[in-house]
Amino acid sequence: MPYRKFKADYLFTNDKLAKGKVLITEETGKFEAIADAKNVSGDIEIFKGIICPGFINAHCHLELSHLKTIIPEKTGLIDFVFEVVSKRYFEDNQILRAIAVAENEMIRNGIVAVGDICNYSITLSQKIKLNLHYYNFIEISGWLPEIAEARFEKRMLALKQFEINKLIASIVPHAPYSVSDVLWQKIIPFFSGKTITIHNQESEEEDLFFQKGQGDFLRMFKKMNIDNSFYHPKKLRSLQTYFHYFSSTASLILVHNTFTTQADLDFIASKRNNKQLVSFCVCPNANLYIEDTLPPVDLFLRNNLNVVIGTDSLASNHQLSILEELKTISKNFPEIETETLLKWATINGARALQMESDLGSFEKGKTPGILLIENADGKKITQDSKVKRLL
Repeated sequence: MPYRKFKADYLFTNDKLAKGKVLITEETGKFEAIADAKNVSGDIEIFKGIICPGFINAHCHLELSHLKTIIPEKTGLIDFVFEVVSKRYFEDNQILRAIAVAENEMIRNGIVAVGDICNYSITLSQKIKLNLHYYNFIEISGWLPEIAEARFEKRMLALKQFEINKLIASIVPHAPYSVSDVLWQKIIPFFSGKTITIHNQESEEEDLFFQKGQGDFLRMFKKMNIDNSFYHPKKLRSLQTYFHYFSSTASLILVHNTFTTQADLDFIASKRNNKQLVSFCVCPNANLYIEDTLPPVDLFLRNNLNVVIGTDSLASNHQLSILEELKTISKNFPEIETETLLKWATINGARALQMESDLGSFEKGKTPGILLIENADGKKITQDSKVKRLL
């Protein structure tokens, strides 16, 4: 059987950057072995930089790709959400073209799998081409209790469309401030054994709303003509109001976490199902785009959490590139080692999406994709670094 052999300055061997190693794969890219260069004969493809597995984009909204440059930057979450809701409706052919372009961008940028938020089934025609691995999160929202049944039925139809086409999918809540108690009760039975995701603590206003029923969310409801008079604040931080709903999930991905605190992490640690993987997805470039702030990545590191990386959408980002997210983290948290960043971008994301049997690391039988990070400063990712797909 013919093999390909790859060598670079460093090879990311799932937990460390090793020198003098050769990555051996089948022609298809299926991993075979890592060997010392001195023990490998035959043709070796030699590169400058860092070789690593393909990137996992744990959070994206592919269906919003047509909104690139449409939504102003640094408006804050409330106005951003309103802008998306009011401006997302384009002709289907425009949306479909943007989806195809955005997927190609992710492929060029070394992404091999995506946790993708779907409010509709419009991305389905692109995804059945199987260019990337997708975990499709069929997102449901509805703050008013009286619309729960209609919203639920609509999203269940979308879920069935993905399942009929043999694509991995689950039904998920949008955010705690957009799902009524009635709607929660309808979707909880569909969480068991699945990967579920939710937008978490993306704004300071989220905790203020749940603790005191105050803040800018009231303005958002008013702008959307939503009568919020039925709601009584739970006098708890946002995460504490809903975390228990996810006890049956195999994997829970909390997204953004821009204003998550140590108290929130302690709460999760005390309540988490021991068989459940809880991951914290950071999308730093989107957080800068929307709120002009960053999540407490150093806090997540100190707590040894399963951190994963997302790009969010082109409505809230200038590109769909995991490497660009890593650059932003490295620039603002220079103490974080490259090995840690690459772990977050590969195997952690694969585990979060329950795709670790084939993706995320160089292990026997896997076909994780092979990337080269060029223009690295030794082991360090720099602002000039670029990614190239080798397989």
